Amino acid sequence: MKICVTSENANLNSQVDPRFGRCQYFIIVDTDTFEFEAVGNPNLEATGGAGIQSAQLVASKQAKAVVTGNVGPNAFQTLTAAGIEVFTGAAGTVKEAIEKYKKGEFKAAASPSVSSKSGMPSK
Repeated sequence: MKICVTSENANLNSQVDPRFGRCQYFIIVDTDTFEFEAVGNPNLEATGGAGIQSAQLVASKQAKAVVTGNVGPNAFQTLTAAGIEVFTGAAGTVKEAIEKYKKGEFKAAASPSVSSKSGMPSK
């Protein structure tokens, strides 16, 4: 199964990025084989709509779940509408987050974990 983990860099040993919509990379990984694709986030510097656009990108990669630190309301709504489960509270490396996901250590989020615009870069 394909899942998406937000990441600060383009490999499995990178730290989980605590932001979804404005993360550095999306690591799309097959949980059975650990084969992965690192996708740079084109919405990192978006002035608005980063959560929705990032969620649409993840959906286009056929991910069935997202593992991240936090997710805002627009991204959460877009992901769940696409049938993608959201798991928040991830930290450590991407590889560790995948292992925790596979062991069932994350609980699916029932709502966004942060408010709208919380991932905006500080001026």
